[in-house]
Amino acid sequence: MIAADLAITTASVGLIITLTQIGYAVGLIFIVPLGDILDRRKLILCQTLLSSAALAGVAVARTEEWLLIAMVLVGVLAVVVQVLVVFSASLAAPAARGKAVGTVTSGIVVGILLARFVAGVLADFGGWRAIYAASAAVTLAMAGLLYRSLPQDDGARTSIRYVALLRSVAFLYAEMPLLRWRGALGFLVFATLGTFWTSLVLPLSAAPYLYSHIEIGLMGLAGAGGALAASGAGRDRGFAQSTTGVALVLLVASWGFIALLHSSLAALVVGVVLLDLAIQAVHVTNQNMIFAARPDARGRLVGAYMLFYSTGSAAGAAGSTAIYAQAGWSGVCVLGAAFSSTARVVWAAAQLRQRKGM
Repeated sequence: MIAADLAITTASVGLIITLTQIGYAVGLIFIVPLGDILDRRKLILCQTLLSSAALAGVAVARTEEWLLIAMVLVGVLAVVVQVLVVFSASLAAPAARGKAVGTVTSGIVVGILLARFVAGVLADFGGWRAIYAASAAVTLAMAGLLYRSLPQDDGARTSIRYVALLRSVAFLYAEMPLLRWRGALGFLVFATLGTFWTSLVLPLSAAPYLYSHIEIGLMGLAGAGGALAASGAGRDRGFAQSTTGVALVLLVASWGFIALLHSSLAALVVGVVLLDLAIQAVHVTNQNMIFAARPDARGRLVGAYMLFYSTGSAAGAAGSTAIYAQAGWSGVCVLGAAFSSTARVVWAAAQLRQRKGM
């Protein structure tokens, strides 16, 4: 609908999501680490208010350029959810941290998936601008709820300066092989997610289906079920590596079902559940392992890790729409399966290096 309204081609419409993810990456680098030196409660409230303003800017955009600038700002400020993840980890007792991170992270992923259904309803009845206008209003209301409900941030904070804080993020990459390996998995699984969810609207809105945005959004309900099923993956039971391995096998298998879209919508739904279950399981496990390794640097760690998530989502979004224009749904499935299979290979290589003590 945005492409038709602002005369953006199908091949380049993925740029909307790609630039939003680039904005998200900028926020991860420059905003999320602030949680290690500033009051997280105040940081969350400030970001939420500014997010509402950025969403309103999208709702009133009249040109492609204005839209893209506003979407970058939406991406930059959307990292407030990652500050919330860090805040929840700092509030939880060590034994309950995995559960807390899993609960909040599941809320984020389920919210993303359910938003597809809500957005479909709004788009069908009020056009695409109604989605962003409603988002701006709800986000403003959420700022009020957070103001009333968030506890004071009494957690320990580092005293280093902001520039040194940013430099320390680069050192974390160098010093923590776990961050690099888990970050690589994060990139690949979220590239898979971006590949599927960005391009799904294209075949389902075309002949022979001609589904409305509400009907397409119902797929998000299936994905939400899969994500909820994986909410306990981060609990500290000593099975992080095996959980990751099984989840990645399911992720590869999901594309066998997803590829059957044109012959069986039931198979597509099974694929959606498996895909979102697997991605959520890997994501929650990744975060819990990284937080446990360096509890003194959670703000920087979540920014460093989620940078892989953001770039992966951007790569999947851009790649899937471009490939769909050339090779259709089969091409999208090949791309998604390639990302998923590569993730399984990366996990196996990390396991091999660990056994060899490298």
